[in-house]
Amino acid sequence: MGTHGPRPGILLAILLSIGGTPATAQVAEVAVERRLAEELGLSLGDTLRLGATVDSLPKLGVVAAIYEPRADPAEIAKPERHVRLHLAELAALLGAPDRVDRYGVGLRPGVPPDTAAAILNRTAFGYRVYSSQAIASESSQTFLVVSRFHRAIAVITIVASAVFLLCIMLLKVEERRLDAAVMRFVGVRRRTIFGALLLEAAVVAAFGSVAGSGLAYLAGAATNAYYRRFFDTGLTFSLITPEIVLFSVVLSLGLGMVAGAVAAWRLVHTQPLVLWGRG
Repeated sequence: MGTHGPRPGILLAILLSIGGTPATAQVAEVAVERRLAEELGLSLGDTLRLGATVDSLPKLGVVAAIYEPRADPAEIAKPERHVRLHLAELAALLGAPDRVDRYGVGLRPGVPPDTAAAILNRTAFGYRVYSSQAIASESSQTFLVVSRFHRAIAVITIVASAVFLLCIMLLKVEERRLDAAVMRFVGVRRRTIFGALLLEAAVVAAFGSVAGSGLAYLAGAATNAYYRRFFDTGLTFSLITPEIVLFSVVLSLGLGMVAGAVAAWRLVHTQPLVLWGRG
């Protein structure tokens, strides 16, 4: 079946469903996008008038199928709706037989797409062949810009959170000044105090990682539920992968232990009398 969507200069007009179909009329089978069928109240077997312009609707079409299009981020915000006809019927409707805007070519496994595209481009003039990867790369430039923007925000957030975490650990260690002074007075080595404080920082960082991962999953689920309903689509807007969770946990543990080590080093290298408040 051929696919036809809105293009400059071409309009596929759909009028109200009509009950009867003249016996002499040539009826085309039409597949209607689910959202369009819901908006127009169409169901299987309904008959439509089709045409290239709104003032000329010569062809009748019967709804033979209602389909769900593949989710496409590039199409989600567009108000366009689509119907599908057999290629020959679409060409006759548009008055452009033996002409297509684009078509796809399937390759057997093992055939390099770039090599096939180069051979086809040398075969004849009047068309241009691109691999699906090249088309996807070109059409996703906007998403790449958004992705880089998000990556920049993430880097700034990580730096800011690292500074904030260091300040928290310094304040927390400062509360242990008297405990550290007593341990120093009774002969506990600096290395032991440093290890205890570092272990405490690691536990706090691990707990924060688990809590943050749980919060991320809840926020992602809420985001997907809202925008899937808003756009009426099955796209995934927020994706929390195991790789992201692992990176976040490792980063959290690393930053937490670095902050804890800095604060503990500062504490154990302070004189006990100063810690006690007598120095």
